[in-house]
Amino acid sequence: MQLWVGLGNPGPQYALHRHNVGFMALDTIAEVHGFGPVQKKFQGWLQEGRIGSHKILLLKPATFMNESGRSVGEAMRFYKLGLDALTVFHDELDLAPFKVKVKQGGGTAGHNGLRSIDQHLGADFRRVRLGIGHPGHKDRVTGHVLGNFAKAEQDDLVEMLGAVAAEAGWLADGDTVRFMNDIALRQNG
Repeated sequence: MQLWVGLGNPGPQYALHRHNVGFMALDTIAEVHGFGPVQKKFQGWLQEGRIGSHKILLLKPATFMNESGRSVGEAMRFYKLGLDALTVFHDELDLAPFKVKVKQGGGTAGHNGLRSIDQHLGADFRRVRLGIGHPGHKDRVTGHVLGNFAKAEQDDLVEMLGAVAAEAGWLADGDTVRFMNDIALRQNG
């Protein structure tokens, strides 16, 4: 069993923020792969399903970004999962818009959701970094992250989310290189 967590902030006013792209990724995966209904659990929203032969739990913490670790920690303890079963989908300033990279462990790069999970569970979990680009100056980061995707970005956003969902089987299998390559091929095709 694997726990895939999407990071975001709850509430309709945040729904289209760049900071909520982790939520968007999970919603797309759930839809494409026919996951079960949303259940309120672990201070968040949980959906159960299968991708290939793997049982996957999708969790969107409803705790607000900076307390994400509380929700994730509760779910991990309940299912008695190790960090090797955890994958976190999050927005990444240091990646070009709509690029997707996977990495194991590492720092938090100022991301409050990652920092919270790190504090509750440790840093050695898999991250799916969803590029949102950097606004150029650190004073503009908050407005960029907490701003909606621009109209001109909508097609690229939908394409990235669709590619992540379509190639999720490789991620479930642990083949992160194939996952990243196949997403890039879809985006450049």
